[in-house]
Amino acid sequence: MAASDITTNSRAGLPPGTLIHIGLKRRDTTTLRVIDYGPPFYVERVAESVEDTLAYRDQAAVTWIDIDSLHDVELVRRIGGLFGIDPLVLEDILDTNQRPKVEDYGSYVFITLKMLRYHAADDSIIIEQISLVLGDRYVISFQEGIEGDVFDAVRRRTRDGVGRLRTSGPDYLAYSLVDAVVDSYFLVLEQYLKEIEKLRAGLLENTNRETMYIILNLEQEVMSIRRAVWPLIEAISRLMKERSPLMRSSTKKYLRDVDDHVRQVLDETQTAIDMLDRMQDVYLSNVSNSMNEVMKVLTIVSTIFIPLTFIAGVYGMNFEQMPELAHIYGYPVVLLLMLGIAIGMLVYFRRKKWL
Repeated sequence: MAASDITTNSRAGLPPGTLIHIGLKRRDTTTLRVIDYGPPFYVERVAESVEDTLAYRDQAAVTWIDIDSLHDVELVRRIGGLFGIDPLVLEDILDTNQRPKVEDYGSYVFITLKMLRYHAADDSIIIEQISLVLGDRYVISFQEGIEGDVFDAVRRRTRDGVGRLRTSGPDYLAYSLVDAVVDSYFLVLEQYLKEIEKLRAGLLENTNRETMYIILNLEQEVMSIRRAVWPLIEAISRLMKERSPLMRSSTKKYLRDVDDHVRQVLDETQTAIDMLDRMQDVYLSNVSNSMNEVMKVLTIVSTIFIPLTFIAGVYGMNFEQMPELAHIYGYPVVLLLMLGIAIGMLVYFRRKKWL
């Protein structure tokens, strides 16, 4: 079975802890990037094999192992074996449909969440699952393999020794990665808020069907942001309440800031959804008003032609004893009468402000 064809249903009937990759195969090769650092030093390299990362496992320094691409199930299995990661956790890592959550396994903490990025080419959201394993000296991050991520600022601060990263433990690194993911939500949401404002500005003039499709598409994208962010409320709250020695109290105060950001993103997504709902109402109202205008014009035209049709029907009867038919001015008089009736009705409708 191709990796791109594997879905959640493929796990049906399998025992717990069975490792299969559920999701799309994003790239052919898996990259293992290792960053090892402390106050006086910084080392960054690409590991040739899983065993190369073992040299950093028991060092006193903080190690960040970034695994990019999940289709290589055997590689993930070997990483789990080297670092003592439970098969159930590895199963969740390989399933890219996981909802954001936090689980404490004693010797490590497992965190999974969604990384969002805005794809300008087709105005869509790139949703990628990020899984973090926080140990006593290391953080292992698992990415699906989509090109790029939101961790460049964390790498740069670590490399340049800016801020607290080089002098703090792995818990602060895990916080920094989660914070980078949450901050990216604002960037994505900002793009959609701009689109919504631009669409709202021209909504009264644009009542074609394409406008409705754009509104519905925007609402679907914003709701996908909300679905990705909403479970983080519970996950971050649990991370703050956990009494794990891996998450120090000095780091938990920063998690409160992340929690505030998550709630702010949720508030903004709800505001955007409410705006789009109101825009749908305005659009439907505009369509209804346009239809009413059309129906009003057609009704007025029909009303004007009712007496004219009556007159034309009367003089269209084939009776011999109709004195007007023999009158020399009968035809122009009837035409003038019909014209006068039409003009009179138009003037009446105008005074009533129906036109």
